[in-house]
Amino acid sequence: MKKLTLTALVALTSMTAASAAMAQDAAAGKTSFNKCLACHAIGEGAKNKVGPVLNGLDGRKSGSVEGYSYSDANKNSGITWGKDVFLEYIKDPKAKIPGTKMVFAGIKNEKEANDLWAYVSSFDKDGKQK
Repeated sequence: MKKLTLTALVALTSMTAASAAMAQDAAAGKTSFNKCLACHAIGEGAKNKVGPVLNGLDGRKSGSVEGYSYSDANKNSGITWGKDVFLEYIKDPKAKIPGTKMVFAGIKNEKEANDLWAYVSSFDKDGKQK
């Protein structure tokens, strides 16, 4: 009985790990980023556009990209970007930061949002992919 339980536990753990690995697809996130391109840039040589450069987003304080004119709401949000905050924000930016200048309806699809995070968070502050 112990062997059967252990085998089931190992199988479940393996499936969970595989599922987590598949949960984020940076290649699909790159495709999703096309929705962001009108306002944001990412990668080497990226420049601020209507929205700030998204290089190095993971761990960055909101409202801190040099040379970008943020709304007071964004500068004073107290947000440090990470996966959980990003996923909440990208669903409905104006609900997460009332008064933000970001005009975007949001990405409601959880898989698409996770894929987008996988792509965006793969860039360091210099625009190089990790």
